[in-house]
Parts: sequence; C-alpha cells; structure tokens
Amino acid sequence: MNLSTSPWWIWAVVAGLGTFHGLNPAMGWLFAVALGLYRRSRRVVLLALIPVALGHAMAAACVLVAGLSLSMTIDHHMLNRVCGVILIGWAAWHALRGHRMRSRVGMQAGFVGLTAWSFVMSSAHGAGLMLIPALMPICNGLSDGSAATLAGTQILSGVPPVAAIAAAALAVHTAAMLLTTGIVSLLVFDRFGVACLRTKWVNVDLVWTASLAGCGVIQLGL
Repeated sequence: MNLSTSPWWIWAVVAGLGTFHGLNPAMGWLFAVALGLYRRSRRVVLLALIPVALGHAMAAACVLVAGLSLSMTIDHHMLNRVCGVILIGWAAWHALRGHRMRSRVGMQAGFVGLTAWSFVMSSAHGAGLMLIPALMPICNGLSDGSAATLAGTQILSGVPPVAAIAAAALAVHTAAMLLTTGIVSLLVFDRFGVACLRTKWVNVDLVWTASLAGCGVIQLGL
C-alpha cells in the first residue's frame, strides 16, 4: 500500500473535514473578516488567512504525529477505544465549557499572534482529533506487513511511513480548510457582512459538538 493507492474515501474524508473546519467561524474566518473590517482592507482579510491556516495545521500536526505514532506501538483495538473515549469526552467538555472561551487576541494582532490564537483555538476545539478515525484504517494496513511496501514506494526516501501519511493528510486537510475559509471570508466581507450570522447561520457549536461525539462513536466501533 502507498499513499497514492490508499482508499479514495479516506482522503475524501480528510478533505471533507478540512472543509467542515473551514466553515466554522471559530476556526478563523470570522476573525479574518473582523480584522479586515477593522482595517477596512480586503487584503488584510486574505493575509490573515495565512497565519490562521498555519496555526490550524500546527495543532492538527501535533495530534496526528502523536496518534499515528502510538498506532505503530499500541494494539489498534485498544487505541481505537482510547481515542473514541477521548473524542466523546472532548465533545462533553465542549458542550459544557467550550462556549465560555473568549478570544485574547485583539484587532492589532500580528502574524505570530494570529498563528498562536489559531493554534490554541484549533487545539481546544479538538480539530486534529477528528482526523484520527479517518486515518486509522491506513495505520491498520501498515500493521499487516505493508509498511515495507509503503516505505519502498514513498516519494521521499528515508521518511517513515507514518510521517509520510501524516504529512500527506495534513497537506490535504489544510488545503481544503484554507480554500473554504478563504471563500467564506470573502463572501462575508464583500457581500453578506457579519450580521448574516444572526439570521443565516446554523449553530456551529452544536454541530461541532455532535461531530466530535460522532467521530468518537465511529472510533469505538472500529
């Protein structure tokens, strides 16, 4: 098995989660729009997307590296159960306490501040945790003896299979998230305005909590 021949639906799910994360105002587009409105610049909106995507990618990368590395050393059935319980627990925390979080970044934030804010928000929302259930089937495949095949066919020689998987998944996920965030940010900034959140937007916190719990249930069933 190699990255190019992995089941297409796995990469579709990874990209789909990136799109879903990009739609969530808490993941960055609302802050980018607010920053652009404050400075009255469309260019600021677009530039703000770079640190937002970078912080999100860093948060997801930490979880992916930890989760996929553990998958190579711990029994997969046990790891599935642990990840499932963590996801469901995170959903419960988000439902009870997540709405009380307040941004500590103001409208004068620079590149570093935006990156740090995005990293903290993505970590607190468990964005990277949602990727683990999607990638576990690949790790299960690596455990059946195909790791050597992947190692021999990966693009970068010398890169461990798990690292190659994590890098590819992170690239696909971040690209989908950045594209979605950019589209939504420009639509809100140029056409709809932030007032649309009061009348034309769903309760993303509720959807997000349900998604975390759903991913946990799926993980428990793997």
